[in-house]
Amino acid sequence: MHKIILASQSPRRKQLMEAAELEFEIVIADVDETNPPGMSGELVPEFLAKKKASAIEHMHPDALIIAADTVVLLDHHILGKPTDAEDAIKMLQQLAGRMHQVVTGVCMQKGTKQIAFSVTTEVYFRPLTDEQIKHYVANYKPFDKAGSYAIQEWIGMIGIEKINGDYYNVMGLPIGEVVPRLRDFAD
Repeated sequence: MHKIILASQSPRRKQLMEAAELEFEIVIADVDETNPPGMSGELVPEFLAKKKASAIEHMHPDALIIAADTVVLLDHHILGKPTDAEDAIKMLQQLAGRMHQVVTGVCMQKGTKQIAFSVTTEVYFRPLTDEQIKHYVANYKPFDKAGSYAIQEWIGMIGIEKINGDYYNVMGLPIGEVVPRLRDFAD
């Protein structure tokens, strides 16, 4: 198998790659992650994943690059990473009692060969009290998480009623889709 590079600083993506028993190294893609004007929120993650993979591919042309980007969509609007506690509380208040989508775009690239795809999971939150939301933000500090939450943390355990789709996608990487596609890069 090729040398694999994970183009991500996400501890959750690293955890999922390790759990899948993949050997890899991490190289951070330094790219502008601004959403392109006018692009549908559903398309943004795959666009950014391709951008990250291309940035790393030039430095490591013989490696298989795996890059990903995840967004939370509420009514087709992207909820990014919160700027502070107040922003995180506001986002969670918007998500409470509602369904939203988590879309992860993945790009796997080695040389000129590129496979890119997106996976969407519907997440249904139970109604949450302001006290629950403030407790979560104060104790878990979800400032590096799209939509201000992590499904595997306390808020997911008490707040998520159900999901339709891939749990690991909500964590940040649909690893069950990534692993089989590694065969597409076998020599």
